Amino acid sequence: MKNVALLFSMIFIVYSCKDQVKTPNLDPSKKERIVKQYFEYYNNHQWNELATLYSPIADFKDPSFGPEMTIQTRRQTITKYNKLNTLFADLHSEIVKIYPSDEQHIIVELVSTGTAADSTKFKLPICKIFTIDKGKITQDFTYFDNFDDSNSDK
Repeated sequence: MKNVALLFSMIFIVYSCKDQVKTPNLDPSKKERIVKQYFEYYNNHQWNELATLYSPIADFKDPSFGPEMTIQTRRQTITKYNKLNTLFADLHSEIVKIYPSDEQHIIVELVSTGTAADSTKFKLPICKIFTIDKGKITQDFTYFDNFDDSNSDK
């Protein structure tokens, strides 16, 4: 009876440890392909196609939404980029470098540019952290310096 209890204990331990070993969500090259596809759609202003890269509902951190994380649907993502594209018809982002991270995250350094209707141009360095789960972007955290230094002491 002792041997049976010991055997069950060992089986339980082995199976418990087995559950803790995670298989990778996506290999880094697949995550990188998703990111490159994202920016191809972005630069071609294909907002509907870009939105399909997201899960149906995704988490966003973006200074344009305010300081808190927000949840957006694909439709809301399309609307956001349509509005941005209305303000800047030549909206474009150039990837500077892609930094693969852990099994679900990938970091992208980029420079976004555009020209407003009054011919005002912008050039903005940005860092994006994407969380990708099962081939879809579930989180899009965007960081850039949105501090207006025109009012600062120089």
